[in-house]
Amino acid sequence: MESKKMIERIEPRARMSKIVKHNGTAYLCGQVGEGKTVAAQTADCLSRIDALLEKAGASREGLLQAIIWLADMSDFDEMNAVWDAWVPDGHAPARACGEARLARPDLKVEIIVTAACD
Repeated sequence: MESKKMIERIEPRARMSKIVKHNGTAYLCGQVGEGKTVAAQTADCLSRIDALLEKAGASREGLLQAIIWLADMSDFDEMNAVWDAWVPDGHAPARACGEARLARPDLKVEIIVTAACD
């Protein structure tokens, strides 16, 4: 019962919370971005992740894991160019990247991040 008290839900909704914190770890809901290209969507998505990390009391330096879904794996290199510039040197998380049909046909990338709180 005590561990449930240590769970903090930030911006909870009926279906999901934007952030769930537990034992010094922040779990962010999947983020998508706006834009016509995968690079633009990735950059916007990562800026949304930055805002959620700040709200959670975490940072890029505390990244633990990232799961990236691409609508088309042929966009892998374009997405990685933006991702690589965003991740701080020496702080790359454990990461997986796969292809999936996303929630809307215009979406090209979705990123899910877990981070240690500062």
